[in-house]
Amino acid sequence: MNVPVSSLDPQTKPPYGRLSVFYFAYFAALGVFVPYWTVYLKKAAGFSPAQIGELMAVFMATKVVAPFLWGWLADHSGKRLRIIRLASLLAVACFAGAYWRQDYGWMALVMAGFGFFWNASLPQFEALTLNHLGAQVGRYSSIRLWGSVGFIVMVAGLPTLLASHGIGLVVDAMLLLFLGIWLSTWLVRDKPHATHAVRSSRLREVLRQPAVWILLLACALQQASHGVYYTFFSIYLEDHGYSRSFTGWMWALGVIAEVVLFLFMHRLIHRFGAARLFMLAMFLTGLRWVVLGTWVDDMPVLMISQGLHAATYGLFHASAIHLIHHQFPGKLQGRGQALYSGLSYGAGGAMGSLLSGYAWEYLGSAQTFYAATLVVGVGWLLAMVYVREEEADAVSS
Repeated sequence: MNVPVSSLDPQTKPPYGRLSVFYFAYFAALGVFVPYWTVYLKKAAGFSPAQIGELMAVFMATKVVAPFLWGWLADHSGKRLRIIRLASLLAVACFAGAYWRQDYGWMALVMAGFGFFWNASLPQFEALTLNHLGAQVGRYSSIRLWGSVGFIVMVAGLPTLLASHGIGLVVDAMLLLFLGIWLSTWLVRDKPHATHAVRSSRLREVLRQPAVWILLLACALQQASHGVYYTFFSIYLEDHGYSRSFTGWMWALGVIAEVVLFLFMHRLIHRFGAARLFMLAMFLTGLRWVVLGTWVDDMPVLMISQGLHAATYGLFHASAIHLIHHQFPGKLQGRGQALYSGLSYGAGGAMGSLLSGYAWEYLGSAQTFYAATLVVGVGWLLAMVYVREEEADAVSS
């Protein structure tokens, strides 16, 4: 049963701490997976760059189907938290298959399995968080920043353990953190979406808006450009003589910058608007890939480029979440967040990972980063022409 906005108790305080625990655990797992999983695939399993790109593409491809399917189930059943818990538990079960075998076919199956369930939980938890926040949606970044803290803890702390226990520890850490994600879902209660005073547009009516598809396409191109970074950055730094510990701190530096931005994000959106920040983030993403491709051996410049992660992920994600939240009002929030996750991090991320693997093997590392600049440049041009915050507000009213 939907709860009218007018009946919500304005004194009810959202469970900031309990919501934050999930983000901490979820992104701590990413803090193991993103920097070190591809290193594990190369060092322990012996896969080539093209095979690593293919395996990461399989994982990313699950973000296309899983979020929308689980989002549809959550929106229609009204049992969003129950679905989050089920998906998180099944992710644990599927990932445990990594202990059995390491051949290419089996690893592709394992990554498809745990990816399908792991990638299902975050978009629905995003919708749950926004429902808890209600009119305080601008406070989202103060909860999400704890995900960044979890990421930093793992990327900075794990290299020391890997040095003494070996790269195989990555699998153990991932399994424990997947268990942590599932356990954290039991700390919060479900929260039904509020019924808006204005009529909530049906999904097909929202999707008829050209601005919606341009926004989603721009998000997909942004994430496609990140394929080379998320797949090969750790390998890239090791190939250029940097230690694994230094690599971990470079990942941490990027996310520290992201945390600082999240602290001020609600003020930035209020002052400049989500659409302008969205376009700025895409422009700075292109600049970042040029810097990484050209000056990776210059340590101070490399550190500056990692500082740009505040814009290329933090500024981009927070502004995109804000725009999607307005484009898909009321009962459509779960599917809206799922579309955003599926088309950008899913389709865009899968294509970026796949093509970056081939480009890395046949064109070279620097050229792959330059190609990523061209990809995000197309998204930036589309956003400059079509993405407007007024249009998002108009759709939701």
